[in-house]
Amino acid sequence: MAFSADELRVLRRALATALHPAPLQDEDVRDCLCLAQSVDEAVREAGRQRAFLLDDLARYREALPGSLSGYLELLRDALAAGYDPGADDLAALRALRRNPAAAELLARCQVLAERSVRTRLARVSQATASSAPSRARLLALPGGRAAGDEPKPTPPAPVKRPAPKPSEVFPPRRRPVPPPPPEQRVAG
Repeated sequence: MAFSADELRVLRRALATALHPAPLQDEDVRDCLCLAQSVDEAVREAGRQRAFLLDDLARYREALPGSLSGYLELLRDALAAGYDPGADDLAALRALRRNPAAAELLARCQVLAERSVRTRLARVSQATASSAPSRARLLALPGGRAAGDEPKPTPPAPVKRPAPKPSEVFPPRRRPVPPPPPEQRVAG
């Protein structure tokens, strides 16, 4: 983001006022509000541009291998803008690694993806550590339980069923029925 000379002047006055509070003139307030609106618009425009770039990148990735040069160029631009390559990007680059430019970009993307994963895992572990109780309070004290601790009630013992009898598990065998005598057989 670049500021014009006038915008820098307004920003300098706003920072000076923040450091050394003093009453502002109406013109200074209007200039600060105008600068804030300009910065907000620039941030929104950057978001729209990023969304467009990522959509364009996805379209080029879908059209691979025919769009190889365009895809690699867009991916470089996205990486320069702070994009973390996703699994789709890594898979596409692995499929194209015979191309030297794609192989070089694959190596770069693997490093960036690994760094991104490590950063996310560190954030998760920090969030988990800050929400978990301190381990220092869980240390045992000499002398057993504290006076205020009451033992937890033990759960009731499960009801024991009697073991089944063999006749319940294995039903009695039926005797085979003898075949009818040959005179009673009907040709069929």
